[in-house]
Order: sequence, then C-alpha cells, then structure tokens
Amino acid sequence: MRAMKRLDLDDLPPKLAQLLAGLDAGEELLLVRDGVVVGRLTGAAAAIETLAEEGEATPERAAEVFELFRASVEDEF
Repeated sequence: MRAMKRLDLDDLPPKLAQLLAGLDAGEELLLVRDGVVVGRLTGAAAAIETLAEEGEATPERAAEVFELFRASVEDEF
C-alpha cells in the first residue's frame, strides 16, 4: 500500500489555498489545463474533524485526490 501524500495549504499561494479550503461538502473543483479538464476535486464535509475523530483518512481516497492535484500543480509550477 502506498503512503498517503500530504499537501500543506500554507505552502500554496493564498488564493489557491483559500479556494481549496473553501470547498463545501460535495462541491467540485475542476482542474483544467489548456482548456481541457484533467481532474476533479470534491469537497468533503468536516474533513479535518473527521480525520481527528477517526484517527486516519482512507489512504486510497486521499492518494487518488492528491495525486490528481499534485500532477496539475507540478505542470503549472
């Protein structure tokens, strides 16, 4: 099993960090490159509270979400 990747919002430009942190539960954010959709992130309800209560996130789901985001960020920066 692969380790879950982590993205610290403090390391991102403020506008991007605010956009990601502000996603509502079920709200989707399209990742677009050259006008083509390359991925999609979906907000989750109380993600921080859920992680604290459960002790850990589902590694498979987190890996999927962060891999899509990482790929898009690396291509842009």
